[in-house]
Amino acid sequence: GGLYAGFRGVASLLHSLDGEMAHKAAVWALGRGLYFRGRAQHRGELEVDLWGIKFGNPVGIAAGFDKHGEAVQGLADIGFGFVEVGSVTPLAQEGNPKPRVFRLDSDEAVINRYGFNSEGHEVVRDRLEIVRKGGFGGVLGVNLGKNKTSPSASEDYAAGVKMFGSLADYLVINISSPNTPGLRSLQGKEDLSLLIKAVLLARKQLGLSHPPPILVKIAPDLTDDDKADIAEVVTAPDTRVDGLVISNTTITRPDTLTSPSKGETGGLSGAPLTSLSTTTVRDMYRLTSGELPIVGVGGVASGQDAWEKVLAGASLVQLYSALVYQGPPVVSRVRRELAELLDNSEFSSIQEAVGAEHRK
Repeated sequence: GGLYAGFRGVASLLHSLDGEMAHKAAVWALGRGLYFRGRAQHRGELEVDLWGIKFGNPVGIAAGFDKHGEAVQGLADIGFGFVEVGSVTPLAQEGNPKPRVFRLDSDEAVINRYGFNSEGHEVVRDRLEIVRKGGFGGVLGVNLGKNKTSPSASEDYAAGVKMFGSLADYLVINISSPNTPGLRSLQGKEDLSLLIKAVLLARKQLGLSHPPPILVKIAPDLTDDDKADIAEVVTAPDTRVDGLVISNTTITRPDTLTSPSKGETGGLSGAPLTSLSTTTVRDMYRLTSGELPIVGVGGVASGQDAWEKVLAGASLVQLYSALVYQGPPVVSRVRRELAELLDNSEFSSIQEAVGAEHRK
C-alpha cells in the first residue's frame, strides 16, 4: 500500500547512506517520534507469559539496533512486543574502526564488526531511568557486554547485572559476538560455569523481591560438543540460567552469497542466518529438554520464519536485519502472518506451539 511505498522511499534514501549512517538515522528518527505507529491489532493468542512477565506479542527487536537505549518507546510504538537494548559495556568504548557495517543487498544480509561500541553503563542507565519515569509500559531487556581490554569478563558482566538489575525486565549475558577478541571462548564449559556463577551471585546481592531473569546469548557456529556442554552448564543446579537467546551472528559465509561485501570480516546476519539459527534453537531445546525458554533470533523476516523458530522451540522471537530491508512495517507484517499461521494450525495459542515439532 501507500504506507509501504512511503517506507520504500525512505528506505531507498537511507540505503544511499553507508550502513552505519543509515542505522544512526533510523535510531534518531525512532528516538524523536518520526514514525507511524504499528498497525497490527492486538491478538490475545499471541500473548506470551514468561518469568512472570506478560509479552503483548512475541516479536521483539534484537540487541544491536538500539545499542544505547535511545529509541525504546519508538520501537514499542512500531509494534515490537519487547525491546532489547545493548550490548552495553561497563566503560564507554569506541568499537572497531569504520567502516564496520556492510549491507549485502542481493543476499538480504548484513555483515557488521561494530565491536561493542557503547556509551557505557552509566549513560545508558540514566537514559533508561528517564524512559521508565516517562511511563514506558513495555518489556525492556538489557544486553550486557564486556570491555575489549577488560581483564575480567566475570566482573564486567556482574557489574552490568548490578547496574541494570532493577531497571530491566530481563538481562542477557552476551558471550557470542564475534567482534570482541576471546569473547566466544566464554561459551566453553569451564569459563561459562564461572561466569554464570558470578552473575547469579551479583543478582542475588541486589536483594530484589523480583530479580530479573538472566539469559545467555549464544553463537550459531557451535559444534555438537559445544552445544551439549552449554546445555549441561545452563541446566545444572549451581549454574542454571533462566533462558537462552539463540543466536548471534555467524562467522561462516555460505557459498550462496553474491554481494560484493561478502568477504568482509564480521558477523553475518539476515536471510543467510535463518536456518542456521533455527537449527541451533532446535538442538538446544532438545538438549535442555525444553526446560529453558528460548528467544529465537536470526534471519526472521516473515511470519513463516518466526513460526518455524517457535515450532523448533522458541517462546519468543527477535529480528533486526529485516528492519533494515523492510522498514517498520515488517513488525506488523510478522505479527499478522504469525497470527494467520496459528489460526490455520492445531494450536489455540502461540505458547501451545512452542517446541511442537519435538512432540511429533
